[in-house]
Amino acid sequence: MKKLINDPRSVVDETVQGFGLAHAGLVSVSTDPLFISRQDVPVAGKVGLVSGGGSGHEPLHAGYVGLGMLDAAVPGAVFTSPTPDQILPATLAVDSGAGVVHIVKNYTGDVLNFETAAELAEAEGVSVRTVLVNDDVAVEDSLYTAGRRGVGGTVLVEKIAGAAAQRGDDLEAVAAIAERVNANVRTMGVALAACTVPHAGTPGFDLAEDEIEIGIGIHGEPGRHRIPMESADAITDRLLGPVLADLKVSSGDKVLLFVNGMGGTPLSELYIVYRRAAQIVADAGATVERSLVGNYITSLEMQGCSISVLRLDDELTALWDAPVHTAALRWGV
Repeated sequence: MKKLINDPRSVVDETVQGFGLAHAGLVSVSTDPLFISRQDVPVAGKVGLVSGGGSGHEPLHAGYVGLGMLDAAVPGAVFTSPTPDQILPATLAVDSGAGVVHIVKNYTGDVLNFETAAELAEAEGVSVRTVLVNDDVAVEDSLYTAGRRGVGGTVLVEKIAGAAAQRGDDLEAVAAIAERVNANVRTMGVALAACTVPHAGTPGFDLAEDEIEIGIGIHGEPGRHRIPMESADAITDRLLGPVLADLKVSSGDKVLLFVNGMGGTPLSELYIVYRRAAQIVADAGATVERSLVGNYITSLEMQGCSISVLRLDDELTALWDAPVHTAALRWGV
């Protein structure tokens, strides 16, 4: 294992320290318990947004803390849920009296720990609504989940719900917007090679030189099937076909097309995938109104990508376009 780390046990703490120093104008870091928040929390009259999960998916979630997106992010150990003892203080820190929305990827540990923290926050007088993200069409009931996994669509939920909170929507309205995004986004991913969790020291799974895993999860969980390596266009067809079918994309639909790198894939290759994906969407009679290409929810250094499609309406498009200023997303400001 070759990684730019000091001690596998200190990776998350040192990552967060570095992130806080690099983005000191945007965020504040609490070290005990560990969480990252906007510098100006709580924002008077504004619904707070908190998300989090296992580390190793950077820039998710800390990279999305800032104006127009999250108010706080709670990092767990690599590929491991944060604890209620972290989530509760983050929730209390961002509450201005307008309530807090928890955006939770559908992994068993995340669900249970955010649920516990929400109950504790409610006991302290904070109104909490929880939105589960479960956009992965590849696998039901994986090693980590009951039901579909939360993957690339999480970025889109956080951006659009964050814009709704920033414009002043109340607690129920922000939660409803987040639910609407989740209901209209689907994702599927592929791994060309596995990643190595620092404390494990070996790849999370084995793939032969000529094999790929279709439908992989962001923690290296198995996908739908393992097949021989194919061309970029053929792989894109395999990923996007089930996404469009599950979402029931039809002629006249307007969509956001998101090609996400898993951490070890060059941007040039992601654009090759995007090129084919855009062709497929056009052939379906839909229009790509907005796009996003890059490493936004990763799996350490895994080689591969995921493709997400979000069906848009005028309101969701306007919220996507609304100003955002975070470490990983910034426009309109």
